[in-house]
Amino acid sequence: MQKILIVRVSSLGDVVHNMPVVADIRRKYPDAQIDWLVEESFAELVRLVVGVHRAIPFSLRRWRKQPLSPKTWREIAAFKRMLAAERYDLVIDCQGLIKTAWVASWARGPLVGLGNRTDGAGYEWPVRFFYGRRVPIVPRTHVVERTRQLVAAALDAPQPEPTDDIDFGLNTSRAALALSELGLNLPVPYVVFVHATSRADKEWPDAAWIELGQALVARGMSLVLPWGSEAERATSERLAKGFGAAAIVPPRLSLPAVVGLLDAAAATVGVDTGLVHIAAALKRPTVELYNFATAWRTGGYWSPRVVNLGTAGAPPTLPQVKSALAEFGLL
Repeated sequence: MQKILIVRVSSLGDVVHNMPVVADIRRKYPDAQIDWLVEESFAELVRLVVGVHRAIPFSLRRWRKQPLSPKTWREIAAFKRMLAAERYDLVIDCQGLIKTAWVASWARGPLVGLGNRTDGAGYEWPVRFFYGRRVPIVPRTHVVERTRQLVAAALDAPQPEPTDDIDFGLNTSRAALALSELGLNLPVPYVVFVHATSRADKEWPDAAWIELGQALVARGMSLVLPWGSEAERATSERLAKGFGAAAIVPPRLSLPAVVGLLDAAAATVGVDTGLVHIAAALKRPTVELYNFATAWRTGGYWSPRVVNLGTAGAPPTLPQVKSALAEFGLL
């Protein structure tokens, strides 16, 4: 039985885009034990991926907040012992950063990683000194294909084609259970609005959200506006006022519950951020809104139900979004 460790610790969208490699590995090694080292805040999501034997929480963000604390150093020492306790046939650093190559080197097993930077993706050249084998990737490569190509090369498997069936492997039954346990009693059918992003220049105007929401409400839709921080919650509540009783601002949801929410939605509309990438990974009706020329790198291309709108200098317009939702039969 092959034992393989995948290292992809963050961010949320990148973790989602890394998921198809699990199914790819299982096609070559159906009985493989696949462990995944990931930032602790995303471990619950990784545990939903069919074929992942163990999600190993990596606490670097928390450790950085108290770098001199004895507790931090005890946790790091315990983490290193735990990681070294397993012997892997292969360790694959899918991220290409010094922090990920460094922690990947703590595991026992031959270490493979990226040989170069690809357009728009993070990569730090000193990682080459950690890897036993480096895999070069054509610079203009979608982030999903970048990792799939890396893993295929590490396994000495045929290179995948973008037209191949791409399986993110999310266990929607477990996600639905996580959502149902909250007892939200969501009004259906509903559309999820994902307005929140870590960058203000990725946002879509409030006026556009409100006009779109009112059009959907007029067609009998309810609206759900999830959030992840107090600032995002305030925005959700502000937008919800424009929709009256047809809108719900849920409590802060766990990532498994978010998956359940998105999977049960009639559609998701949102900016370039992790939750929208989850909706696209579920191959549910999804409209991704881009203010930059990056849809070629992170946008969903694996399902006709995923629509990417907007580019640099030509942000997505309200008529374009309405047209996409009309194709889904919602407007």
